[in-house]
This record gives sequence, structure tokens and C-alpha cells, in this order.
Amino acid sequence: MSRSWGRRLGAFVFLSPGLTYLVVLMLVPLALVMSYTVFQRGRFGGVVYEFTLENFERLFDPLYLNVVGESLKIAALTTVIALLVGYPTAYLIAQLPSKWKTLALVAIVLPFWTNFIIRVYAWTILLSGPGLVNSWLGKLGLGPYELLYNQGTIVTGLLYSYLPLMVLPLYAAIERLDPQLREASANLGASGLTTFGKVTLPLTVPGVLTGCMFVFVPSFGNFVIPEMLGGNKSVMVGTLIRNQFMSARDWPFGATLALALIAVLVVLLIAQAWAARRA
Repeated sequence: MSRSWGRRLGAFVFLSPGLTYLVVLMLVPLALVMSYTVFQRGRFGGVVYEFTLENFERLFDPLYLNVVGESLKIAALTTVIALLVGYPTAYLIAQLPSKWKTLALVAIVLPFWTNFIIRVYAWTILLSGPGLVNSWLGKLGLGPYELLYNQGTIVTGLLYSYLPLMVLPLYAAIERLDPQLREASANLGASGLTTFGKVTLPLTVPGVLTGCMFVFVPSFGNFVIPEMLGGNKSVMVGTLIRNQFMSARDWPFGATLALALIAVLVVLLIAQAWAARRA
């Protein structure tokens, strides 16, 4: 009996830092956000503690549904492009000699060593009217073009920021493949394309799903990149939530939007886990 209690106490001691972090920085804020959803906005902002379900009714306003739809479209487009670019990149890195793999992986994660805001702001300098890109185009007799403040620029910024999150899980999935499987496929007369479609791709589906979630989730809720590169022309759900808290001072509705976003992402994560198990 004492030995069993000792094991439980030891497990609790080792788990307590992580559990404390989880409770203080996740569960408590989430409970606070959930509690605000059923209260009203004050006349001059803030929260009036009077019960209401109006915030949930406002979620189905066509204006907000359109913002969510645009956010889903931009996040999905970013994820698809990241997959199309990231899979060949990860595959090529996995084929490199061992001494070059580390260098290639460091080059992939190198942007993360720079502040996120600085990296995004650099795109505004590159794509602005008198920026570097338009300067090069001018030397070719082209432009200048309005490259900032559109959805294409937002997708570019999101892709630049989160592409490494696609490449790394894909690389891990491809690296774990047994090379004898591809050799067996080739020995049986399969072409390289057939081997890829019948062997490599199906066995790396878990990595594909993980990479897609790693890119889609932060892209869907991002507000820094849409605000800096999209201006006022494109509003994503992350920007909408930020504006409710900071500009409109409508904390109850902002909390409701945040809770709806969390619910959508939880559903997507469950679907990804189910699909990965099936794969």
C-alpha cells in the first residue's frame, strides 16, 4: 500500500509543473472566456454581469459568417500551397547525405530565430510601392504594382511564416520510411511515380495530416499578418476577435467569437486524429 502511494506521489511531483502550467495558462483563461460569453457589453465597454444569449445569436449574422468563410478560404489555400511546396522540399531533404540534412533543416527553421513581427514587417518593405520588388520590376520596364493589402499578400505572408511547420513533420514521416519498401516496389517493376503513389504517399499520410493542421490552425486564427499585409481590405476571424476586445470593447462578443474559434479548431483536431488513425 505504501509503495503504491509512493508511486502516486512521485508521479504527482513530476506532473505538477506541467499540470500547473496547463491549469494557470489554459484552463483558467478558457473558463474566464467562457464565462464572459453569457454576459452583456456595458454602455461604454467592459462587461455587465446580466445573463444573455444574444452573443451566440450574433454569431450567425451574415457579416460574421462571411468573415469566417474568408478566413477558412485563406487558411485552406495557404495549407494547400504549403503542402505542394513542403512535400517536395521534405522529400529532397530526406534524400540528402547525412552531413547535409542538418544544414538543410537548420535553413528551414532559421526564420524562427527572428522575431515574428520583424519578419512580417520585412514583407511590407519588400512589397511596398517603392519597395525592392517594384524596383526590380521597374528595371525590367514593368510596374509599379500594388502588391500590398490584398488576399494574395496575406497568403504569401502566412505561407512564409508557417511553411517550416509543414516541412518538418513531412520530413520526419519520410525519414522513417523503410527504404526497402521502395526498393521492393522498384524490383517488382513499378515506376518512380507509381512507387510514390502506392508506397511513399500512403505511408506518409499521418505526416501530411499533421503538417496541414500545423499550418491551418495558426493561419485561421492569425491577426498580425492580415492586419499588416492586408490592411483594411481583408478581415480574418483573428482580426475580428482582436477588434472586439481592443477597439469595440465588446468583451462578451469577443469571448464568444474566441470560443467559437476554439470549438472549430477542436473539431478539426479530432477529425485529424481520426483520419491519422484510419491512415
